[in-house]
Amino acid sequence: MRLPAAALLLACVSTFAAEAKRLNVLLLVSDDCRASMGCYGGPALTPNLDKLAAQGVRFDRTYCQYALCNPSRASFLTGLRPDTTKVLDNAVQFRANVPDAVTLPELFKHQGYSVARIGKLYHYGVPKEIGTNGLDDPRSWEKVWNPRGRDCDDEDKIFAVIAGQGADAPASVKVGTNNYGATLSWLAAEGTDAEQTDGKIAAQAQAFLREKRAQPFFLAVGFFRPHTPYVSPKAYFDLYPKDKLSLPGSPDRAGRPTQAYFSTAKADYGMNEPQKRSVIQAYYAAQSFMDAQLGLVLAELEQQGLAENTVVVFLSDHGYNLGEHGLWQKRALFDPSTRVPFIIRAPGLKGAGKPSPAVTELIDLYPTVADLCGLTPPKTLEGRSLRPLLDNPSAPWPYAAFTQVTTGGKKDAGGGRSIRTDRFRYTEWNEGKGGAELYDHTNDPGENHNLATDPAQAKVIAELRKRLREMK
Repeated sequence: MRLPAAALLLACVSTFAAEAKRLNVLLLVSDDCRASMGCYGGPALTPNLDKLAAQGVRFDRTYCQYALCNPSRASFLTGLRPDTTKVLDNAVQFRANVPDAVTLPELFKHQGYSVARIGKLYHYGVPKEIGTNGLDDPRSWEKVWNPRGRDCDDEDKIFAVIAGQGADAPASVKVGTNNYGATLSWLAAEGTDAEQTDGKIAAQAQAFLREKRAQPFFLAVGFFRPHTPYVSPKAYFDLYPKDKLSLPGSPDRAGRPTQAYFSTAKADYGMNEPQKRSVIQAYYAAQSFMDAQLGLVLAELEQQGLAENTVVVFLSDHGYNLGEHGLWQKRALFDPSTRVPFIIRAPGLKGAGKPSPAVTELIDLYPTVADLCGLTPPKTLEGRSLRPLLDNPSAPWPYAAFTQVTTGGKKDAGGGRSIRTDRFRYTEWNEGKGGAELYDHTNDPGENHNLATDPAQAKVIAELRKRLREMK
């Protein structure tokens, strides 16, 4: 039956109104980014993220589920813990183990959203695989872009600290293409921001936001910096004079399990002070460079009149060590490598402009974004919606965060599991056979005094061990 003209017009208007109320999503992900930006009280100059935090809710104690890129990304994009995805290294695509998982972007795609990825969301390497799909999941996206900048072509100019050279080594050495591997490597680059991979990612995101579309969008933007090699234009290095940088204290590994240090078995890779300053300068320069590119995307969102109808999320896949305990990079279970920046800005948030001290997890991303947008997520998700904290950032939140690592691609003797509560961090290696750690963050925020063998803490340890095994 053909509708009368007036009824047809009303139906069209009603459909348009319903679409207009549907919130867009802009998911911004930084690679290997510790919570050291200005809004977190750190030394990194990040004005754009500071502004975003002031407009939304900044979560001060959010933790990743695995302190390595691929396992973490597979976890927060599926809403499943690493034990469920069975992704424990950078070589496994999650659908090999959970083929029927409905990912976060896939949920939005099923609801008629325009869903796109620019840059690194699922894992692919830096920089040798930039420009490829890596371990991407085609089911998650309608459109994908893999920008590739001059940082990929300048590899032969990159400088690196070579692990184990010792204190008499020079401040840096030049290495050839792809020879830096997992070393600490950097480059104060020639040229402009726009020539770098992250600059090209920002430009593509701006182009996407300028498109006129009738449907709402889910846009995921994955920046590569500050992942090693820490490449950014020279101007960003100038923001951090080496003689002004603070260095962590000398590492004291006594009284801690040796497995806690497997990622940097030789303390500080044997670096001297000039080397450490060079690495820290380059890392913060890359963090500021990433912030500048992210700022371009947020400015475009404002310019296109989309900000008031868009959920914006910023996070990193895991934290990063910059010399704490003599550790560098990731794959450790101390706070610097497990804690991540996590900021949510959304229309109508009652808690906007306030920080939340609650202990939360990256796995909470999926149910939270679905909740904000009025979508029903799969019942198999293993996180929880943070909506109560977005309305009241100081609301009671009795939950813990769980992080794990292995020294290889399976549960082996190096496997560690950690629980972070409001007050404590408790970690076991090889189910306790390789030792344990207990840190009281009320009195020891730097995690310098292991209380795991203190008889006075027996009751605390028993409770945390039980929660760790039950993941509760």
